[in-house]
Amino acid sequence: MTTTNPDTTPDTTAGRADLARWARHGLIGGVVAGIAFALFEMIASALLMGLPALFMPLRSISGILLGMQALDPSFSLVTAVIVGLLIHMVLSMIYGVAFGMAVAVVPALRSSSAILIAAATAVGLGLWLVNFYLIAPAAGWVWFAKANPVVQFLAHTFFYGSVLGIYLDRVVANPMRRAR
Repeated sequence: MTTTNPDTTPDTTAGRADLARWARHGLIGGVVAGIAFALFEMIASALLMGLPALFMPLRSISGILLGMQALDPSFSLVTAVIVGLLIHMVLSMIYGVAFGMAVAVVPALRSSSAILIAAATAVGLGLWLVNFYLIAPAAGWVWFAKANPVVQFLAHTFFYGSVLGIYLDRVVANPMRRAR
């Protein structure tokens, strides 16, 4: 009797269940990492630019949909915060699901805690570089170029990427490694 390994046969029922589990936890991990990211960004903004800048990261994100007017202090803070949070959390979930699914289909990414967390950290860095230096300029979102690059590096790389990797490692990968 031949057994199949769900880690290497994603087309099997077990492989599909594994893919679904990684996607589900990618979504949850994306939410967790998105919250860590937003909190860090908001605190950093308030510390570097004063308390009135606390919601500037969410205003900047809301500008993706609402335009540059969302960055203006006279624009409704409630609207900017709600729209910014919605956009930010949806993107965080999408990126989390995409990374979770990548981990499901590339077993080497989950072979150790260090590899999984390093890969997620690298993805966070990549998200910053692609979103800020390719997508934002092409879309006309010029205000992202004015963001503090050190804060953005830390936020994307560690407060999103590393947090996502740690979540996935502790909740999905470690229990799988222990079960073998």
